Amino acid sequence: MIKRRASRPVQIGDVTVGGAADVVVQSMTKTDTRDVKSTVAQIDQLAEHGCGIARLAVPDMEAAEALVDIKGKSSLPIIADIHFDYRLALHAMESGVDGLRLNPGNIRDPEHIKKVVQVAKEREVPIRVGVNAGSLPPLAEGEARGSHVERMVDAAMGKIQLLESLDFELIKVSVKAFDVLDTIDANKALAERIPYPIHLGITEAGTPRKGTIRSATGIGILLYEGIGDTIRVSLTGDTVEEVLTGYEILKSLNLSNRGPTLVSCPTCGRTEVDLVPLVNAVEERLAKMEKSIKVAVMGCVVNGPGEAKDADVGLACGRGRGVIFKKGEKILTVEEKDFLEALMAEVEAF
Repeated sequence: MIKRRASRPVQIGDVTVGGAADVVVQSMTKTDTRDVKSTVAQIDQLAEHGCGIARLAVPDMEAAEALVDIKGKSSLPIIADIHFDYRLALHAMESGVDGLRLNPGNIRDPEHIKKVVQVAKEREVPIRVGVNAGSLPPLAEGEARGSHVERMVDAAMGKIQLLESLDFELIKVSVKAFDVLDTIDANKALAERIPYPIHLGITEAGTPRKGTIRSATGIGILLYEGIGDTIRVSLTGDTVEEVLTGYEILKSLNLSNRGPTLVSCPTCGRTEVDLVPLVNAVEERLAKMEKSIKVAVMGCVVNGPGEAKDADVGLACGRGRGVIFKKGEKILTVEEKDFLEALMAEVEAF
């Protein structure tokens, strides 16, 4: 059983991050924040798939001004993602956002940060110190260039210490890189030094195929070590896919039971049914469900009956016919043409 690292909880709207709360899956909208209608629609779509928090890019004042309308219509807590201009953070808080992400690599002036913290304290808005390997603070003149890991941790600690010196502790922290091992090492080093919740991710992880692998490896290892209170899977693609992938990572570690789990065999020369289209159809139907249920679709007699019996509802396929199991008991024999509908009927009735 995974023993999670103790951390101080912070509140992002009605969502608790850290402490004894479950690991929160979040994502980032990929719409133009200035387009209120499309941004709210994407937030609603994320919420429908179990996303806990939505982060929005705020590239300019027009986007910051749009936040007030977005916040009023949003079905999720909103975090404003701020770079370069501290005034965008001030305006975002005036618009009612639930949290801020500040990048130490491009918001560095202590006086600017002090102004942000003053308002954040008044409004009780948590700040995530969000360090990315691709936008680290520049080296001071004569400063030795350390490793990416050292520089990420130093950047995070420097900003954390500044916030603490301003008597501000509504803090979350992230240190992300494309390099999986750098991300793991930086988070492990940071986790030993701070009491605050840690947000995990592999930044710029890539396309869904490759990015899912990189994210699952890095995020999964850290979660297994007990590190991580909220996660975002960064994929070049559909933002909903980020949420679904995030939950699959959590479910693989028994850190979440949200939504169905699908078990399916890879197929081989023993398979006597066209299994791939069947599994794809089952997966598509399951994606619309929120219930926690384990469903197996198996294609031969080697592991098929065993896996089908172990699932809540399972189908063990043979030539032209298959057997449906429910909680280990054989309940029905069906013809191949009826596999999908018969299986899904039992899933929906479970």
